[in-house]
Amino acid sequence: MTELAEQHGKPFLYVVVCAAGVAADVSKLITSAQERNWEVGVIATPVALNGFFDTTAVEAQTGRPIRSAWRTPGEPRPFPAPDAVVVAPATFNTLNKWAAGIADTLALATLSEAAGLGVPIAVLPCVADALAAHPAYRESLTRLRGMGVRFGDPYAGQEEPGGERPEFGWERALDLVRRD
Repeated sequence: MTELAEQHGKPFLYVVVCAAGVAADVSKLITSAQERNWEVGVIATPVALNGFFDTTAVEAQTGRPIRSAWRTPGEPRPFPAPDAVVVAPATFNTLNKWAAGIADTLALATLSEAAGLGVPIAVLPCVADALAAHPAYRESLTRLRGMGVRFGDPYAGQEEPGGERPEFGWERALDLVRRD
């Protein structure tokens, strides 16, 4: 636990949200995290901010601004250091760029730094089967696992018989970073 978490009694969880349709339900993850005694801050990829989830509702739920851009020199840090990070939904683009060491967004830079600091990171991939078959994606998963990143089951989002989509396993991410 970070020093700040020890002072306030609650550990701090970063939730990195990528641009996938299931991101609309990220409040389920936040609610579950808060029920498990986490403080939550959300970092979104720039594309995810373009209507993939209700940013106003998420800011109200967490009591914190959503971060997507770097802060300016001298600007205070809006979040404490993370005790854990969850990437959900995690897209093909984000996972490949992260594994390649590309940090051209705040979300990617945060993930790269957290991994380098040994912060527990859980990922819930949301990648179509055709993209998941790409060799670069498979290599990225291998590299990220080698960095200690923990993965939940992949989610392709394809409709099941009857036209329903399967549930996205939001709570699985919290199980992967559970503090014992």
